[in-house]
Amino acid sequence: MKKDFLTYQAQTTPHPLGIEVERAKGSYIYDTSGKAYLDFVAGVSACSLGHLHPKVVDAIKEQLDLYMHVMVYGEYAQQPAIAFSKLLAEHIEIENATTYLVNSGTEAIEGALKLARRYTGRQEIISAHNAYHGNTMGSLSLMDFEERKKPFYPLIPNISHLHFNAVADISKITTKTAAVILETIQGGAGFIEPQNNYLQKVKERCKEVGALLILDEIQPGFGRTGHLFAFQKYKVTPDILVIGKGMAGGMPAGAFVAKNEIINSLSDHPKMGHITTFGGNAIIAAAALATLKEITSSFLMQETLEKEALFRKLLQHSLIEEIRGTGLMLALIVSSEEVANDLVLKAQEEGLILFWLLFEKRAVRITPPLTISNQEIREGCKKIIQLLDEIEKKPVN
Repeated sequence: MKKDFLTYQAQTTPHPLGIEVERAKGSYIYDTSGKAYLDFVAGVSACSLGHLHPKVVDAIKEQLDLYMHVMVYGEYAQQPAIAFSKLLAEHIEIENATTYLVNSGTEAIEGALKLARRYTGRQEIISAHNAYHGNTMGSLSLMDFEERKKPFYPLIPNISHLHFNAVADISKITTKTAAVILETIQGGAGFIEPQNNYLQKVKERCKEVGALLILDEIQPGFGRTGHLFAFQKYKVTPDILVIGKGMAGGMPAGAFVAKNEIINSLSDHPKMGHITTFGGNAIIAAAALATLKEITSSFLMQETLEKEALFRKLLQHSLIEEIRGTGLMLALIVSSEEVANDLVLKAQEEGLILFWLLFEKRAVRITPPLTISNQEIREGCKKIIQLLDEIEKKPVN
């Protein structure tokens, strides 16, 4: 299977990890030889309820017996999409929250950028240095990492940048600005949290000049930080909320959300200002609804903070310089890029899935399912400490 994978399927890097997956359940992935891997990554924060959560699976099966795709987005009333959007509105602070369902986080970013320009009539978009919002052309344009952008020039114009958490840079937001887009917690940069009411200060400046605040919750959303969305922790409400990843329990989904007055500006002049064939697909929406119900009706968010404390207690080692992030969105910052690489690769050999972050090369991602047990946390952390002991003793070339 691996040979065919490398031959017939497009690759994202020259050296993919290449586990030959047979099945997955709960906190584990199993390869074709039957080897179990404890999953501390959850599909890069996407499998919020673990693998094959019974409530998500049941919701998908029930919907499969009724219908799958019936019409392009926005034309027919479909119960799963309506129920999800209604329940979501009940749990966020956006007034008259209206949801536009799409297929992925990066498409949701594209829609949010179009919405901001359409509603404000302005062109300038301000992003943050070291931001990551996806890899389609609009999302890529928000990045300031020239190595990743330059091969695809020209990108979308009128993009500028500020430094995350730098209050002095807030003055860059002016009456020419359509929107400021920020990750509520910077992901690829190393799980950087906002400090000293930074997001509130950005929102205040946006209100002063008539710009919109877009918060990207694609990664921290859906309970990962101990709140349904991280913006609730930092007590700031975006004008446009962007969601994805953990939204549908491992199924491909995304959305952007804003008050009705803002989001409906995409419906006319021109009509179909944004359109998607499969957004709001009944199967995906049923999975999203089941996921949202489970997260909001259980103790998972409360337990997420308790599990964070357990990780921080167990992961103490001389090669770990700090643990960034919050809840179950954590990054081990180790002493060097080499240590990070060794830890991720050796952990896979030992049946533990870890992963990297995009920009911070000393970071090792820990974003397990919210459903992970304390015993599984102890098991995985024990392996990490053992591997770091081995790495520490390794002779230096």
